[in-house]
Amino acid sequence: MNCHPTLCGMLVEIDGGRVVSVRGDPDNPDSQGFLCIRGQASREIIDNPARLLQPLVRARRGGDDWRSATWDEALDLIAARMRAAGPAAVGAWSGHGLFANNYGTRVASHLLRRFTNLYGAQWWSPTMICWGLGAYGLGLTGILETNTKEDMGAHAQLVVLWGANLASQPNTARHLAAARRRGAHVVTIDVRETEAAAQSDETLLVRPGTDAALALALMHVIVAEKLWDRDFVARHTVGFDALAAHIAAHAPGWAAPITGVPAERIVALARRYATTRPAMILLGGSSMHKGAGTWTGARAIGCLPALTGNVGIPGGGFGPRHGGASHGQGLAGIGADDRRPADGRIPNQMERITDSMVEGRVRVMLLLGTDMLSSFADATRVAEGLARTDLVVSYDLFLNDTARRFADVVLPATAWLEELGCKSTNTHLYLMPKALDAPGAAKPIAWVLQELAGRLALDDFFPWDSESGPLDAILDHPATGHATAAALAAEGGMRALNVSPVAHPDLKFPTPSGKIELYSERAIGLGLPPLPVYEPPAASPYPLVLQQGRTLTHFHGFYDHGRALPTLAKADPAPVLWISPADAGARGLTDGAAISIRNERGAMRARARVTDKIPAGTVWMHDGWAGLNDLTAGGPVVADAAVDVFHALGFSGGQAAFDARVEVEAVRA
Repeated sequence: MNCHPTLCGMLVEIDGGRVVSVRGDPDNPDSQGFLCIRGQASREIIDNPARLLQPLVRARRGGDDWRSATWDEALDLIAARMRAAGPAAVGAWSGHGLFANNYGTRVASHLLRRFTNLYGAQWWSPTMICWGLGAYGLGLTGILETNTKEDMGAHAQLVVLWGANLASQPNTARHLAAARRRGAHVVTIDVRETEAAAQSDETLLVRPGTDAALALALMHVIVAEKLWDRDFVARHTVGFDALAAHIAAHAPGWAAPITGVPAERIVALARRYATTRPAMILLGGSSMHKGAGTWTGARAIGCLPALTGNVGIPGGGFGPRHGGASHGQGLAGIGADDRRPADGRIPNQMERITDSMVEGRVRVMLLLGTDMLSSFADATRVAEGLARTDLVVSYDLFLNDTARRFADVVLPATAWLEELGCKSTNTHLYLMPKALDAPGAAKPIAWVLQELAGRLALDDFFPWDSESGPLDAILDHPATGHATAAALAAEGGMRALNVSPVAHPDLKFPTPSGKIELYSERAIGLGLPPLPVYEPPAASPYPLVLQQGRTLTHFHGFYDHGRALPTLAKADPAPVLWISPADAGARGLTDGAAISIRNERGAMRARARVTDKIPAGTVWMHDGWAGLNDLTAGGPVVADAAVDVFHALGFSGGQAAFDARVEVEAVRA
């Protein structure tokens, strides 16, 4: 139900093959008994009347004339269409729904990657839909590892929640509370007053996409007032002189009208951050980095711990974030990357994936645990591409909007209780034993891929002799103590990872220089600016900046956006747009009013939530609603040749811009 780094432990009571209850596991060292509304609602997946139980096929798209099929019929059809298209014209796009049963260990993702490499099909990194673009900016600077939430609670004296909302990682909240009890000062920086703001001592609201400008101004104060850590900068960074000259023009007075944060508050935060030790930043994941130029925010923010020497120490650096790894954390690989043909690759770039369908270069799309229309930017063009393919296959627990509109074949997936699974947080491994038989004809993805591999003569796709074989191979790594499923079961299903609670304790960094790169020669080679910069948004006739994010009742496109689960559907029944009183008043909108959100790309209906928790000029909605990504721009943020510079580290910078400037108006009865 959730995304790394928050993976809550569950105790599931089963009686007679039926789920009696799901509750938080008090012995889980990460969640300690906590289970949010999403976790509580997870029991509604099992025995849900909307659950897919049989393979379905239909003769024409868009209709409701599905008929049940056998697995043999469905898989024979898929394999035949794949052979007819040719390997390079087959694409496999997987979403978080495919990873829910093995989040953190990514068994399904490893197997899918192995399958596409051996066959020669297209595989694209799913990190580009989530945290990859933010990590891209951090990667250029060189600070990718994270301190643990436990370390934050025990040692941080200042915690800056920069775009990090506790609705996305609620297990961090108790450690934030522990830090505050010790006297730590907590600051939230975001585009709206989130759940995190209620747990903070102060909140700074910034205009969307201006985080780099704020970070540059903070650095200006730190350097101008000689508050930087001279010894650390001299020993462990490169490019300070160039950075200092660069930020001289980025004073708080310059940043204030850009960010919407008063200059005096920028100065106060810079002084507090530079003089409080240790200080930790929790950087936002997906939502913060949706927009052209927003990766530069992470690039600039990544310089702040280096300037102040808050790296490699307890309570410092960066705290837990989506996709962040502890020092020493890792897994073995089974993806057979060396077997992938070098030619015919379509880049890990969202717009190129859309292009490949529109232009007919990809003719078969395997959509696995994803609602592509709700997760890709410029969804109208994505729909155009899907319409031009010869075959679309959806593997999932429930039908979703993409499957309803474009799938030719639907395959029923297994839920987390119906197959062997294993999750990994930043500190622990958790075995998830199979507890129920799958209903109907639902099958795990490993079985589906094995069956397709047999039909396509991929004889070495599954060289293991047991269900746990792929998991055991992936866990064969020093970080796990070379764990196996059997060993974890014998230990009660939990094992602490062999990792450091402190990021970069050896003060070695994954950059060409081995140091933190305030000035990056590598960036120049990629066609990117060598220093952190603020890139102003393009001009637009539309006055409001539309942002999207997460809530406790909703996360990604799981379970038909939660609509298939009664608890979540009741809690979050329809799209709601946050809008400031000033913007609402100027448009004659009242709280709860029916509205239309529109721009040059499309329009969608919603209800207005008039609130002073969002500043004028910004509007916000949680992600995933049908029609939302019709409004977003799908252009690339970084060039094709640059997106995969961090391929070896497991992520891509190929996310589309997701920019959206809009107008909002009342819908008249």
